[in-house]
Parts: sequence; structure tokens; C-alpha cells
Amino acid sequence: MFKKLKLKFLRFASNDIGIDLGTANTLVYVSGKGVVINEPSVVAVNQKTGRVVAVGSQAKSMLGRTPGHITAVRPLVDGVISDFEITEEMLSYLIRKAEGISKKMLGPKVVIGVPYGITNVERRAVRDAAKNAGARLVHIVEEPMSAAIGIRLPVREATGSMIIDIGGGTTDIAVISLGGIVRAKNLKIAGDKLNNDIVSYIRNEFKILIGEKTAEEVKVAISSVLPCNPALETTIRGRDLVTGLPREVIITDSDIREAIGSSIDTLLDAVKEVLETTPPEILADIMRNGIYLAGGGALIKGLPQVLSEYVGIQVFVAEDPLTAVARGAGIILEELEEFEDMLIQNENELPVAR
Repeated sequence: MFKKLKLKFLRFASNDIGIDLGTANTLVYVSGKGVVINEPSVVAVNQKTGRVVAVGSQAKSMLGRTPGHITAVRPLVDGVISDFEITEEMLSYLIRKAEGISKKMLGPKVVIGVPYGITNVERRAVRDAAKNAGARLVHIVEEPMSAAIGIRLPVREATGSMIIDIGGGTTDIAVISLGGIVRAKNLKIAGDKLNNDIVSYIRNEFKILIGEKTAEEVKVAISSVLPCNPALETTIRGRDLVTGLPREVIITDSDIREAIGSSIDTLLDAVKEVLETTPPEILADIMRNGIYLAGGGALIKGLPQVLSEYVGIQVFVAEDPLTAVARGAGIILEELEEFEDMLIQNENELPVAR
């Protein structure tokens, strides 16, 4: 009786927040309200004072445009924290913003998604950053598991499911059955790598230097791994490497396909590699149920068709793939007892506190 009253009080007195802590974007889910924040994982810092100038969308708009004393920083690299203090500031800002929607007495209980296979040290950095940012309790879940829960795959059942979460810094390929990850692989081939491929290709082929933000916009606008009819095209502006003056050129989906081709091939090979080591009974389930794509990379035109043809299994794009991990974290928060065994426990850690 006392335990039930305590749980009711905690639910009344604090928010439950799910966070998809991504390299490119961080999404925040507030229990009962859904995904309420989707901000770029960028922080602008004044180097003279050491103070944070802007976070999220406002900071991203400063990338490549800041004066010498202001630096726009991405505190996560390949899905893990590279700058602890800046990550803490970013989480603090996001938690405050989420709590501002419905402020409660106690700090929030938080579930955070992290890439598959990161080390104990990297997980502890995430946990400590969230606690220092104001979280009362922090639970950690692997992103492919959270994404699978978010798109309502039957993760608890004795049937195999396969999900590929293509984020900004990493791609997680995972085979899931009976509430656990059976086979998985973490790749550094993801949104950021494709952006770098585009920057390099345009520098080499057109002798024009463009920024990361422009590459991202080009990727979103015209990237395709299959020929388009009619061809997609866009205008890019940058600095001519020969004259040093501004220049603009028109590029097509064919150019982008050539730019990202090698990375896409590596991704396809990694999916094949995971399938090759999957137990035959689970492989049969995947052949019957299909493979699901989540994350921003799932929106690359033609990727499901190319992947399906390569591995011989039907491939589906999850509904609203960008928010799959955050929605999964939200479902875990609302049914914590059911999903307790899917959370990552630190060594020597007590069972999940509520």
C-alpha cells in the first residue's frame, strides 16, 4: 500500500522524460505529452567568458558564422560524449525547457537512448551528465532496442525482429528476440559521414569548398541511391578553390549518389554480415516479418529498395522514423516494470529504482 502511494506521489511530483541523445539532433519525450522537443545537438560557447550563448536550433544557425570568440560546438561525436561540460549544459537546457511545459516539484526521471556497444565509461558519462543536469533518476537503454519498442515491434515475443537505426553519428543494426539483442553491429557510417562524403566530392569534382551545413541541406534535398526521373537538382554556393572567390554550381542526385556510394556499400555489407551470423530460426522470422529502418537515414530515397534487393528480404521504413528512439524511451517510462530487464545496468548497480 505504501509503495503504491509512493509511486503515485512520485508521478505527481516529478516529470518522466525520455531523451534520444543523438549526434545530430536530441529529441525529448515528456510522459503524457509525446515528443515535445527536437533540437540540433549544438551548443554555442563564448570563449572569453566560458558561458553558453545558445543551444539547439539557435546555436546550429551559428555554425560557420561565429566571430573568433564564439565557438559552435557539437558535444557528441559518433553518438558518445566528447565534451562532458557542454553536454551537461545542453541537457540542462533541454530538461528545463521540457519541464517548463509542466513544472513539477522533484527532478525528472529520465530514460536516455545510447548507441549499441558503447563502453561502461561512455555510459557513465551519459548518466553523470544527466544527473548533473537535474535528473532525479537516470535509466539507459540501447538505441536499437528503444527504436524497436518505439515502432511497436514484438520485442518480447519468441520471434525475431530486425531494425536498422541510421542516425547522425552511428548506425545500429540489431536483431532482437525475447527482449534481448541477439546479434548487432555499430557502424560509424551515418548522417555525418555522408555529409563529409558530399563535402569531399564537391571539393574534388567542382573545386568548390562548402560547409557541413550546406552538405546536410543538399543531402536532405536530393540524396537518392536510385536514379530519379526526372533528375533532382539543387544549387550550391561556396568558395572557389582556384580563385578564392564565391561561386555557385548546380548539382544533381547523380552527383550525390556518386559521393555517398562507397559509404552506402559499407552499410549494405554490414547488414549482410549481421544476417550471416543470425541463428537460422530467427532468420526465418526476419524473412517473414521484414527489416525496419529508423532514424534520419531511413529517409534517403531508394535505400529501402536497394537494401531489399541486396539481402533478399522486404524492407520497411518505420512510421515517423526520426522520433522512433524517443518514442521508445517514452513507452519504457510509462511501462518501466515491463521493460526493466531491457535497460542497461551499470556494474555493481542496484535494480531499477522507481
